[in-house]
Amino acid sequence: MFEERGIPGIAIVTEPFRQTGAAMAATWGLSGFRFLDLPHPIAVLGDKDLDERADRLASAVGALLRGGE
Repeated sequence: MFEERGIPGIAIVTEPFRQTGAAMAATWGLSGFRFLDLPHPIAVLGDKDLDERADRLASAVGALLRGGE
């Protein structure tokens, strides 16, 4: 895990999987691990829609990796 090496990390998950991800992180000793949610489902989206969602998340990803909320 990046966090164990002092490198900030986050996980991007769809809303229904955030709780599972947080539980898994806690079992690995990373109870404060950061997550970004996006609407579920994404499997039905085309490349254009996925790219648009990724573009909307980019600033939040950057902020979290720099230590912000």
